[in-house]
Amino acid sequence: MPGSRTRPKTVAVTGAAGRLGSAVLRELAGRSGVRRSIGLVPRSSRAERELWPDGVVQRAADLLDPSLAERLAGVDVLVHTDLDTSPDTDPAERTRYNVRGTETVLTAAAAAGVHRVILRSSAMVYGALPDNPVPIHDGAQLRAVPDGSLVGDLLEIERLGRRAPRAHPGLSVAVLRPAIVTGPGVDTVFTRHFEAPRLLVVKDAEPCWQFCHLEDLAGALAHTALHEELDGPMNVASPGWLGQEEVEAGSGLRRMELPAGLALGAAERLHRLHLTPAPATELQYVMHPWAVATDRLEESGFTPRYSNVEAFQALLDEVEGHHAALARRLGKKDAAASLGAAGATVALVGTAALVRRARKKRRA
Repeated sequence: MPGSRTRPKTVAVTGAAGRLGSAVLRELAGRSGVRRSIGLVPRSSRAERELWPDGVVQRAADLLDPSLAERLAGVDVLVHTDLDTSPDTDPAERTRYNVRGTETVLTAAAAAGVHRVILRSSAMVYGALPDNPVPIHDGAQLRAVPDGSLVGDLLEIERLGRRAPRAHPGLSVAVLRPAIVTGPGVDTVFTRHFEAPRLLVVKDAEPCWQFCHLEDLAGALAHTALHEELDGPMNVASPGWLGQEEVEAGSGLRRMELPAGLALGAAERLHRLHLTPAPATELQYVMHPWAVATDRLEESGFTPRYSNVEAFQALLDEVEGHHAALARRLGKKDAAASLGAAGATVALVGTAALVRRARKKRRA
């Protein structure tokens, strides 16, 4: 499918002070379809301009400020990369920033006469279920359940993206759904899964591990920004996927295998006690397949540069020296005290619960 042959465009990027936003600006540099690139940076933030290519224009813009439209003057395409995906952010604050921020971006873009907005989501919106097709194709039914986690934010962001063209005729919205993102500076519940000396594996589960390097996500965002025929949802990932044994062999980590009921029940208990940031439902994403096909991007001429093995290695390089248990990052002292492993933590809490239950039965 040929790319756009219209006049060169002015492309603005939110979150330009971050790794992904900076990478998108680098991907846009030198492309014939780009007249000017604009990096949007919060007023309180210092942009890492050394990561930017020459010629990028910097504009101060706060994501939740209704006056954002003024900062979008002359912009043809807006790439919105500024999402909070950190496991450590307060959930209410994260949702406020992600959802209200996206709503403000879409409204401001329409008010400023921006023609297209590119949103970042995740393949997590498909849900991780044992009966998922492998792979899941672009535009398949969204079966994830909003549960107060990041997935809930993403589902709402996508709803806003679907509504925007109806509310603002003339505005086109594309949504990219990457697999597990890896690379420099990436810190998510998935990267923390590999920060433990042992991998939590749920008995009888058959996950498919699929990754998307940060540079490939940036390339896909820039590619989509310059191809006007691309709108609606699109998957982005390295081709294929890795099985659990391949991931264990590649990481060198030994497994801690637990029954599903024990793992999920203990994870939910820990979350209710505010000991871990990730709800138990996020364990589904390391239990069941949610690998995706990337048909639409491939047909439009986009090809990822990183294989799953290479993207996974980037994850391992980034987490080296860190320790986490059930997405909660620990210091060295804490890691030693808790056995340093998500699986061990779940096992200990689950065992304690069973002991208490047995004692209650004896007393009865």
